[in-house]
Amino acid sequence: MVLSLTGKHPRTVAGQVFILQAAVVVLLTAGAVLALVLQSRNDVDREARRLSVGVAETFAHSLGLREALKAPDPSKVLQPLTEEMRKRAGVDFIVVMDTGGIRYTHPQPERIGKRFVGTIEPSLAGRVHTESVRGPLGQEIQAVVPVTSADGKVVALVSAGLTVENVTGVVDRQLPVILGVSAAGLGLATVGTALITRRLQRQTHGLGPLEMTRMYEHHDAVLHAVREGVLITDADGRLVLANDEARRLLALPADAEGRDIRRLPDLDKRVAGLLLSGRVATDEVLAAGDRLLVVNQRPTMPRGQPEGAVVTIRDSTEMRILTGRAEAARRRLKLLYDAGIGIGTSLDVERTAEELADVAVPRFADYVTVDLADPVLHGDEPTGTSADMRRTAVSGISDDQPLYPRGKLIDFLPSTPQARGLGTGQAELVPNLADAPGWLAQDPPRTQSVIDYGIHSLITAPLKARGVVLGVVNFWRSQKPEPFDDDDLSLAEELVARAAVSIDNARRYTREHAMAVTLQRSLLPQALPDQSAVDVAHYYQPAQSGVGGDWFDVIPLPGSRVALVVGDVVGHGLHAAATMGRLRTAVHNFSSLDLPPDELLARLDELVQRIDRDGDVGDGGMLGATCLYAVYDPVSQHCAVGRAGHPPPLVVRPDGTVDIPQVPAGPPLGLGGMPFETAELNLSEGSQLVFYTDGLIEDRTRDIDEGLELLRAALSHPGRRPEESCRAVLDALLPARPRDDVALLIAQTRTLDADHVIEWAVPFEPSAVGAMRAVVVEKLDEWGLSDLAFGTELVLSELITNAIRYGSAPVRVRLLRDRTLTCEVSDGSSTSPHLRYAATTDEGGRGLFLVAQLSRRWGTRYTPEGKVIWAEQPLPGSSEGPENQLPDFLDADAI
Repeated sequence: MVLSLTGKHPRTVAGQVFILQAAVVVLLTAGAVLALVLQSRNDVDREARRLSVGVAETFAHSLGLREALKAPDPSKVLQPLTEEMRKRAGVDFIVVMDTGGIRYTHPQPERIGKRFVGTIEPSLAGRVHTESVRGPLGQEIQAVVPVTSADGKVVALVSAGLTVENVTGVVDRQLPVILGVSAAGLGLATVGTALITRRLQRQTHGLGPLEMTRMYEHHDAVLHAVREGVLITDADGRLVLANDEARRLLALPADAEGRDIRRLPDLDKRVAGLLLSGRVATDEVLAAGDRLLVVNQRPTMPRGQPEGAVVTIRDSTEMRILTGRAEAARRRLKLLYDAGIGIGTSLDVERTAEELADVAVPRFADYVTVDLADPVLHGDEPTGTSADMRRTAVSGISDDQPLYPRGKLIDFLPSTPQARGLGTGQAELVPNLADAPGWLAQDPPRTQSVIDYGIHSLITAPLKARGVVLGVVNFWRSQKPEPFDDDDLSLAEELVARAAVSIDNARRYTREHAMAVTLQRSLLPQALPDQSAVDVAHYYQPAQSGVGGDWFDVIPLPGSRVALVVGDVVGHGLHAAATMGRLRTAVHNFSSLDLPPDELLARLDELVQRIDRDGDVGDGGMLGATCLYAVYDPVSQHCAVGRAGHPPPLVVRPDGTVDIPQVPAGPPLGLGGMPFETAELNLSEGSQLVFYTDGLIEDRTRDIDEGLELLRAALSHPGRRPEESCRAVLDALLPARPRDDVALLIAQTRTLDADHVIEWAVPFEPSAVGAMRAVVVEKLDEWGLSDLAFGTELVLSELITNAIRYGSAPVRVRLLRDRTLTCEVSDGSSTSPHLRYAATTDEGGRGLFLVAQLSRRWGTRYTPEGKVIWAEQPLPGSSEGPENQLPDFLDADAI
C-alpha cells in the first residue's frame, strides 16, 4: 500500500493507475485538438490554392479566349464570362489581364483597366504562381496562370483566388465539430479508464504488494509440484521458465533458464526444433531418447504479437507399445482395403494372381509368388494334387531373385510346407528357412541359392474358395531381419482368403467364356463353301466381355447364285451364341426355299416373334437381333439386298469409289407389324460388297457416323483383293479391346462367262420337246459334256413337258455350266410342282421322281414372271457324283 496525498487514506494500485491514465488521456486529447486545428487550417489553405490554380488554368485554356483578347473591346466579351464562371467555380474573383498587368475583367467593374495587384513576373515566364496578397477585396489567396499562343508565347494572364476571410470561415465552421469530437473522445477515454480500473480492482481483489507476492509464491509452488512439464520461451528462442517435471523429462541442466535453446546440449533435437518453431502443437508425440513425450505448444501474445510460447509436456512412454500396435493394425487394415479394391479388377486368372502379388510387395513381404493348379488357368477344377502347380505370378523388390520363374510347372514334395498346405488347406509359417529340412529337400541347389540370396522367412497360404484349393501363395522375407510372426500369418490368411474368391470368379468366368467361344465357333461357318459368284474374305472376333451373337454366312444358291448374310443377336454369353445358331440355321433353311430377301426376312421375323412368345429368350427378356441378307447373280450381275435393323452395306466400285446404297432399313427382327423391302443393285465385275456388324464401326471413342466415314476411307482404294481390303479395314477401325463382337464379310463379285450360259425360247406345244432335246445334246457336245447328254435329255423332257402341260407361256430353257451343269425351265405360271411316288402299276406320275433321281438336287424358285424349275448335275470328273441313279425299273434302252 501507499499513502494518499493527505496521508490519511491508503490508495490502492488501481487508484494510482486511474489517476495516471486520466492525466494521460487529458494530455492526449489536448494535443489531438491542437493538431486537428492546425491540420485543418493547413488543409483549407492548401485546398484554396489548389482551387485557385484549377479555375485559373481552366479559364486560361478555354476555347475562344485568345480570339476574345484580339477583339476591339476584350472586357465587353470576357467580363460576363468570368463572372459566370466565378459563381459556378466557387471563387471570389477571376481576373484576365494583358502582359502588362492591366485588367480586362474584375468582380468590381471600376477596377477594370487598372493594374493588377500581385506578382506577374513568374507567370510571364510561363509558370503558374500562387501567393497571398493584400488586394482590392482584402487579404487574398490567388493564382496567376499564363495564356499562351500557338507558338508558346505568353499573350495574357489569368488570375483566380479566394479571400482569406472565406478561407478562415471554413476553419471556423469546422472548429466546433473538432472540439465536440475531441470532447466526446475525452469522455469516452475517461469512461474506458474507469472501466479498466474497476476491472483491475476486481482482478486483484484490492490486494496490495504483500498479498500479490504471497499469491505468486503459491503459484510457483504449484507449478513445480505438478506432474506435467511446463516451459515458457521468449521470441528470441531463450528458455524463460522450466518447472521441475520439464527438467526431469528433458534432462535440462540447473542453469537452463535464461539460456538459448540452441545451446542446451542434452535437449533432444526434435523437441528443440518444435520449441524454436513457435508453431501451434496439439498432443504432438515426440520420441526423446527412451521417452515418448506428448507436447502441446501455444504462442503467447501479450501485446498482440507472438513474444514466445507456453509448452506443456506429458510422459506417455508406457503408451509406446499400444501406439505401435495401433499403427500395425492401421497398416494391416490399409493393406486389406487396398487388396479389396486392387485384386479382381478383371476376370482374368493370371491378371488376378499378379494383382495379389503386387499388392503385398513391399508392404507385407519382400517377394510374393503365386502357384495355381494348371487346370485352374484354363477354367477347370483343380485335381487336388501338388504335382501340377504352375507359377503364375512373381513380384518382388528386385528381379534377380533365385525363386522359380513365372510359368514353371512345379511338383512340390510332400515334405514341403506348400504340399502340406495344399493337402490340409491351412497356412503355415516357416520362421527360418535355413532350418527347414522339408523345404530344403524340394530342390537343394535352388533352395540353397535362395538362402544365400538372403531370403530367410516364409509364409505359405493355400488359395481356397468354396471348399476347393486352387493353389498356394508364398510370402518371402529378406530385407527385414526379423522373421514372420503369428500376426503376419493371420494377415496372410485373410489376404489370401479375399484373393481366392476373385481368382475363383475369374476361373469360372474363364470356363464359361471358353464354353461360349467353343459353342459360338462351332455354330459359325468352319469353312466357306465352294462357289463361283464371289471371292470372299471374312473376319470375326468376340468381345472381351464375352462372346456374343454376331454371325456371317455365304450360302450357294441354284443358278450359280450366292446368298451373303450378316447378323447380330443382342447380348453376350451362351444364350446369345445359342440364339445365333438357331437364327443361322433358320436362314439356311429359308434360303433353300430360294426366297427373295424381303420374304426371307419376314419369315425370320416371324420365327423371332415365336421365340419371344414361347419365352425361350433367357431371363424373360425380349430377343433382339438384326440381319442383312443379299443375293447376287453372277449371270445378270444383279444383287438383291434387304436388311432388318442392320447397318447398311457398302459397295466398293472397281475404281475405288465407295457407295452406301439406299437399302431400306426395316425394323429389327421380332418387332413385327412393318414390312421389309428389297433394294436392287447392279454391280460391275470386280465390285466389293462389304457387310459388317456395329461392333466394327461403333466404339466408346466415336459414334456410328464417324465409324462409317473411317470405314469408307479405309475401303476407297482401287485394285485391292478382298483380303487386302479386310486387313485395311481392321487396321483402321478394330479397337484394341472390342466391347462388342466384330464380324466383317467382304465379297468381290465375279461374272459367269457368256459362253457358259445359253438360253432358248420353247414353243408352247408338245412337239417342241424333241427339238429341244436335240439342240441341248448338240450344245453339250460343244461343251465337252457328252457324258451328261442322256440324263440331261431325260430331265429336260420331263421339265419341258410339265411346263407345257401344267404351266403357261412363255416357256424358256437355260443351261449354265459352272461347277455343276444346271438345267432351268421357266414358264409363266406360279403353280408349284410336287414330287409324288407312283405305284408299280401306274403308267404316269414319275416325271419329277426321275428328275430327282438323275440330279444331284432340284427345286423351284419363283420370279415376278412365274417360276423356274431347276436341276443340277455334277460335271464329269468332279469329286461329286449324282446322289441317285436311275431306278431299277428303268434303263437307258427303255427310255
